[in-house]
Amino acid sequence: MLSDNVKFGPQNAPHRSLYHALGMTKEEMDRPLVGIVSSYNEIVPGHMNIDKIVEAVRLGVAMAGGTPIVFPAIAVCDGIAMGHIGMKYSLVTRDLIADSTECMAMAHGFDALVMVPNCDKNVPGLLMAAARLNLPTVFVSGGPMLAGHVNGAKTSLSSMFEAVGKYTAGKMTLEELEDYECKACPSCGSCSGMYTANSMNCLTEVLGMGLKGNGTIPAPYSQRIELAKHAGMAVMNMLKKGIKARDIMTEDAFHNALTVDMALGCSTNSMLHLPAIAHECGIEINLDIANSISAKTPNLCHLAPAGRTYMEDLNEAGGVYAVMNELNKKGLIKTDCMTVTGKTVGENIANCVNLNPEVIRPIDNPYSTTGGIAVLRGNLAKDGSVVKRSAVAPSMLVHEGPAKVFDSEEEAQAAINAGKIVAGDVVVIRYEGPKGGPGMREMLNPTSAIMGMGLGESVALITDGRFSGATRGACIGHVSPEAAEGGLIGVVQDGDIISIDIPNNKLELKVDQKVLDERMKNFVPKKKELSGYLKRYAQLVSSGAKGAIINA
Repeated sequence: MLSDNVKFGPQNAPHRSLYHALGMTKEEMDRPLVGIVSSYNEIVPGHMNIDKIVEAVRLGVAMAGGTPIVFPAIAVCDGIAMGHIGMKYSLVTRDLIADSTECMAMAHGFDALVMVPNCDKNVPGLLMAAARLNLPTVFVSGGPMLAGHVNGAKTSLSSMFEAVGKYTAGKMTLEELEDYECKACPSCGSCSGMYTANSMNCLTEVLGMGLKGNGTIPAPYSQRIELAKHAGMAVMNMLKKGIKARDIMTEDAFHNALTVDMALGCSTNSMLHLPAIAHECGIEINLDIANSISAKTPNLCHLAPAGRTYMEDLNEAGGVYAVMNELNKKGLIKTDCMTVTGKTVGENIANCVNLNPEVIRPIDNPYSTTGGIAVLRGNLAKDGSVVKRSAVAPSMLVHEGPAKVFDSEEEAQAAINAGKIVAGDVVVIRYEGPKGGPGMREMLNPTSAIMGMGLGESVALITDGRFSGATRGACIGHVSPEAAEGGLIGVVQDGDIISIDIPNNKLELKVDQKVLDERMKNFVPKKKELSGYLKRYAQLVSSGAKGAIINA
């Protein structure tokens, strides 16, 4: 046991004295020390219930013969951070979470870990830490929020943002907006659609790092407390069997994650997080791999924002395992991968049937024969860009229109609110990439405003930043190279024609090459005055096409 280096022998008497200062008994010291990484706080709705999850994990670990010890991880609520400087501090926390968890685990010699994340950056950040540490590790999340109910229909946070657009356009009264405000987010948990948090929690199940139901059992359900107890027991079983994180997170496991990502119609942010997690495992995932998997993977689910079903519906339909079993009917899942259960993926998903073909389409009747995410390339995105294809209106899968160019989210939002964006336009928002933002802000406000104003089937948005998992429409993010690194997006001018062809994975700026060469020759990317953590981040971060990983 790693903790033996801290606990036993005369030379470690000073260490034991500090354990005694914690009130730890000799019997507890004699057991394996299991770190429980708690993302609990009182500002993120998806984390307000994690104290109860952590307590259940503690019980599970203790029942199975371990000594549970809790330490914290930070968390940012992307919804609260949206639309202001706070969003610059969202993606950057992924690496802070990974780094601080690595530091705590190594400094204190834990034998195993249970990670308790929930929202957008905590799940990938802790998966990155798990890969680095390579200890027996289980994930159990705080769970998804229940759907809201407004005027007899289910709703969610994405509808809330779009309601603001409707109000701005005069299509909704202030009283109606306030009704949405009070009902859209009715419980604790990660927001109720297939947004980034729920995408990553579901993919943690697929990777084999979480137990069945980790991604879908609603946060308020007592079943999640039971799941947390079983997670505590499972990590002790892993410790006994010698199963470690990188035994589970293999190349085949990431293949499965990308496959189910396409079937579920996950957030485009998964194209940032999966490559970053794989990188920590010594595995390369590039955007070309994602496109090749998408080309042969049917899209089976249209959860919000792509459709009118929610995480609670996916849970009732059989959850992630039912989706995997459906995909496995055509041999699309690597079934030999090890998981935290001590069993293979194939053993875990056997007999997990699809209980609702309206929520999980049968493999022979998909929404589309290709996956929910597409990677687009062309002169405007030489290194790639990403769109949630499953949430794009059919009329916008192929689109050509004049550019309306803005150098920040705020500029674009002001123009949208002022009615300066019209049908046919392609809104370009630049200097919002990993370096240029810095921090690669999600931009749910502009996309939701476009939708709320009724322009979702006639206006496209393109950015070197990123879009929220709650975004729907022809919204293309992660354009690489970004403007701050001298990418072509930096020289797009108002009125330039931009061509989008999602079925053929193309994104082109239709301007004569001689003109573009002249523009690029004279192009000097804008620089921002930075300080503190954002300054360091901008100096070290890679492009969105590479997962915005930190270059050592």
